[in-house]
Formats: sequence, C-alpha cells, structure tokens
Amino acid sequence: MDIVLIVGRILFALIFINSGFAHFSQRAAMTGYAQFKKVPAAKLAVPLSGLMILLGGLSVVLGLWMDLGALLIATFLIVSAFMMHNFWTIDDANQKMTETVGFFKNLSLAGAALILFAVVANGGDLGANLGDISLFKN
Repeated sequence: MDIVLIVGRILFALIFINSGFAHFSQRAAMTGYAQFKKVPAAKLAVPLSGLMILLGGLSVVLGLWMDLGALLIATFLIVSAFMMHNFWTIDDANQKMTETVGFFKNLSLAGAALILFAVVANGGDLGANLGDISLFKN
C-alpha cells in the first residue's frame, strides 16, 4: 500500500510544484494578474506564494516536514480562493462560472491539505519517507 500513498502524494503535489515554478518563470504575467485582482503588494505576493507552494509540494513528495508543507499549501489555497476567485463580485455569467469552479477547487484542495496535515501531525504513516521528520508530530 506504500506505493499507492507515494503515488497519491506525488499526484497531489504536482500542481503545487508546477505552479510554484510558474510563479517565478512567469512572474511578470502573474504579478499583472494579481494586481488586476487587487492583491496587496502583488510584486512581493507572487514570489512569496510561489515559494510557499513550491516548498509545500516538495515537502509532501519527499516526506520531509509534510505537515508544515500541507499547512503552507492549505494557507495559500484558502487565501487565493478568496482573493483570486471572488466569483460573488462578477456579473458576466461565463467568468462567474470559471471563478466559482476555481474557488471551490481551491477550497477542496485546501481540505485535502488539512487532512494530510492532521494525519501526519497525529503520527499517521503516508508511505516511505526520506526521513521521519515532522514539525508538529509528538
């Protein structure tokens, strides 16, 4: 069953690792979009959030401080759901639908990250790790 857990961790983390790299490789475009969405200090927020999800994703894949990584991911997802996918402010039906999907996708993934945090912080085993390192484990 370890292989299923490891594959699941990798599949879960890929979106965050990919997006984290994109926050740096497409920084100008992402900063422009963040400014459009009225994110405060967008020039700082884009690389900071990119670092959060990149480190979070890598920690989940590698099994190092997975609990902290899951918290970084959950924090990013909850904040970005409300800042970047504020569907309740949009009048255009197509755009509203797109933002609604993004909002609930972020909340759903945040829920998964919080479950991952709780399982690891409570000593649960999520497959082979590079080390038995947890920031919050008893």
